[in-house]
Amino acid sequence: MRTPHAPAPPTPPGPRTPDRPVLVPAVLLGVASALLLALVAAEWRPLMDLDGGISRPTHRWAVAEGGLTRAARVLTDWVWDPWTMRLLCAVAVVLLLRRPGARWTAGWLVVVVALSTAVQQGLKAALGRARPVWSDPVDSAHYAAFPSGHAMTATVVLGLLLWLLHRHGVGRLLWRTALVVAVVSVAGVGLTRVWLGVHWPTDVLGGWLFGALTVVAAVAVHRRLRPADGGATPGRPGMARPPSSWQPSPLSSPEPSTSDDPPRRPR
Repeated sequence: MRTPHAPAPPTPPGPRTPDRPVLVPAVLLGVASALLLALVAAEWRPLMDLDGGISRPTHRWAVAEGGLTRAARVLTDWVWDPWTMRLLCAVAVVLLLRRPGARWTAGWLVVVVALSTAVQQGLKAALGRARPVWSDPVDSAHYAAFPSGHAMTATVVLGLLLWLLHRHGVGRLLWRTALVVAVVSVAGVGLTRVWLGVHWPTDVLGGWLFGALTVVAAVAVHRRLRPADGGATPGRPGMARPPSSWQPSPLSSPEPSTSDDPPRRPR
């Protein structure tokens, strides 16, 4: 008599699908950042002419539009100021420290923001690019021009916080709101710096590029060193990750045997 096969045990859930590789965007951002840095350092004439061609009419508009210029100063000096961004980062660090297993991520966030500030100041000192000079300035700023500290700091802080929100699986409404606020802030702080005549357009572009490169590199480091640090399943906000291994419940009963053979003893 042919013995029917016993039903197969349920398939254990597999490990979480690895995050998308970041090599391609890292390479693209690295090449673009290095190229822009080289052109600015060499004072490539077409790029300098482009900066002047954008900045001169923009400054005339800023002088004529006093109300809009005052609003831009409030935004750039208070809302999107680098110290405001760092304060926002500090709040995120405190919240991470309250989550079990997220202390490493809190330290990672502090280190990345600090290193980005050091890189930014190092580039400014190395290039020593002069800021725009106007006979009728509407604002003032210190230190060298390239890259824009406002643009780079906002890109790094808001980019990292967006990634952390996604990683910890926030709700759709909060995620979309944060995404809109981040995009408007990063774009807005760059535009206000050019509008107020304290940066050339390529200074802002450099801040965006180096900031994005920092975010991509930092995320890659986090994924490699802490792949399971308090995250959530991508695409399913609020859902916990599945366990990495599966074990049957000790309370579950074995499937009844349909064979005519006597039951086997457990080994």
